[in-house]
Amino acid sequence: MKTCYFCGNELDIRGFFGRDALCPHCHRDLKCCLNCALYDVFSDYCREPLSEGIDDRERGNFCDFFIFSERVVPQRTDDRVKKAREEWERLFKK
Repeated sequence: MKTCYFCGNELDIRGFFGRDALCPHCHRDLKCCLNCALYDVFSDYCREPLSEGIDDRERGNFCDFFIFSERVVPQRTDDRVKKAREEWERLFKK
């Protein structure tokens, strides 16, 4: 299952897509290092030794080694913020 790194929503992508392809949910670039299976999150570098150095890993690029990652990214929600605000109001309610 392909998911957007930025919003965590599932994507229906088949075949080739260009550098300017955007996520239909959050409108961020899809062909970027953060969505690539070769990108190592811990070292912040590509695992492909022949790849070019990319300065902005969140933006679309022309990398020929790009493989869309199949990792599961949890959806980001505002539930934590909402719960924290409710707890704050409960604790400090007059």
